[in-house]
Amino acid sequence: MSGGTAPAPAACDALVVGGGPAGLTAAIYLARFHLTTVVVDAGRSRASTIPRTRNHAGYPGGVAGADLVAAMRAQAAGQGARLVVGHVETLAQDDDGFVATWDGGTLRAAAVVLATGVVNRRPPIDDALHDAALAAGALRYCPVCDGFEVTDARVAVLGTGEHGVREALFLRSYTADLTLIAPDGPHALDAGERARLAEAGIAAVDGPARGYRLVDGGLALTAGEGARELTFASLYPALGSHIRSGLAASLGAATADAGCVTVDDHQRTTVPGLYAAGDVVVGLDQISHAMGEGGVAATTLRNDLAERRRLWR
Repeated sequence: MSGGTAPAPAACDALVVGGGPAGLTAAIYLARFHLTTVVVDAGRSRASTIPRTRNHAGYPGGVAGADLVAAMRAQAAGQGARLVVGHVETLAQDDDGFVATWDGGTLRAAAVVLATGVVNRRPPIDDALHDAALAAGALRYCPVCDGFEVTDARVAVLGTGEHGVREALFLRSYTADLTLIAPDGPHALDAGERARLAEAGIAAVDGPARGYRLVDGGLALTAGEGARELTFASLYPALGSHIRSGLAASLGAATADAGCVTVDDHQRTTVPGLYAAGDVVVGLDQISHAMGEGGVAATTLRNDLAERRRLWR
C-alpha cells in the first residue's frame, strides 16, 4: 500500500478505521484540524477495485478506483495523518475514549471514525475470472455508477425477489434488452413483481446460473431450462452485500435492519465519540457521498472534542 504507511503511535486524538474515500477524506480533514490522526486500513476498500469511475466529478475521462485511493492516501499522509496497514479486530471503550487492537498492536484514541464499508456478494466464480470480467466491464456492481456505460447493450441482472426486480427496473432506463436471472433455482417472484417485469419488457430466467466464462462481447453463463448458454455485454449481481458494522455493534451502536450503522445528521452514532461514514452507513453508496460524509464526520468529531477539552474553536 502506497501513501505514507507508518507505525502507529500509542495514542492519538482520532482513529479512522478504513481507508476508502470516506475514511481518507475524514483523515485529511482531521489532520488539517491539527488532531493527531491514525488510519488503520486492511487494503480492501471496495473503491480500489473499480476499474474506472466516470461519474466522479473532476475527472472528465474517468479515474481508476485504485488511482483515486492512492492519491487520497498520499494527500492524507502529506497533511500528517499516519497510515497503518492492519485489520482492527476489537474496539472497546475506556475512560479516555477507545482502545483498538489489531495484529500490529494497540492504540488508544479519544474518538473514532468508522469507515469500514461493505463487501459485495459475488456470483460463484473464481477470483481470476471475476477480476478479469470486472476489468473488461462484463461484470458490474453499481448501476448508479456505470449504467450509462451499458446504454442499449444486452444486460443481465443476477438476482430475484424485490431487490432483483428493483435493480432490473433501474437499469431499464438505459437499455431495453434486459434479463433477470435467478442465481440458484426458480425465481422467488410474486405476481406483482412478475407483472412489473412484463410491463417493462424484462425477461425472467430461472437458475441456477453457472458456467460463467468470458467471451467476445461479454460474459456467458448457463441458466434456465436445459442449462442453455446465454451471453450478455454486462452482468450486474443483485445479491446484496455484507456490511462491515461488527465493530460498531460490539460497542452497542444502533444499526438498521440490514446492518448499516445508524447516525444522526452529523455522522454521530449512538455511542458518544464514535462516528461513522461511507457505505457502512445507511445511504447512497457512492464515492462522492462517502467523501461528503467523511468531511462531516471529521468536522463533527473536531467540534465535539473541542467541547470535551475546552479547546479554542
